[in-house]
Amino acid sequence: QVQLVESGGGLVQAGGSLRLSCAASGRTFSYYAMGWFRQAPGKEREFVAAISKIGTSTYYADSVKGRFTISRDNAKNTVYLQMNSLKPEDTAVYYCAARSGYGLGSHGADYDYWGQGTQVTVSS
Repeated sequence: QVQLVESGGGLVQAGGSLRLSCAASGRTFSYYAMGWFRQAPGKEREFVAAISKIGTSTYYADSVKGRFTISRDNAKNTVYLQMNSLKPEDTAVYYCAARSGYGLGSHGADYDYWGQGTQVTVSS
């Protein structure tokens, strides 16, 4: 198993930036592809970004492409989500997730382990 803990959320004005972190413990971090998802109030959880086990491949939702960057440091057992040019519609609880299967996943069911989430609020 792997345990995931997100941090870095907060309140930011539109146009600002935040960097989320997700620290993993348990099994070897590089066994897992990692993803970020988000859920806004009253909405379904949606995919944000994913990164392969050694960080050579990434995949983004169209809504964040060009503004968000996912990265990972396997030596620190941490995955990051750098969020720039934030918009009020980016307001949500952000979750990181770990996937033990092959390839990148963009659906919640593709992932095996989840963190508790961190709140991101973007004011207009």
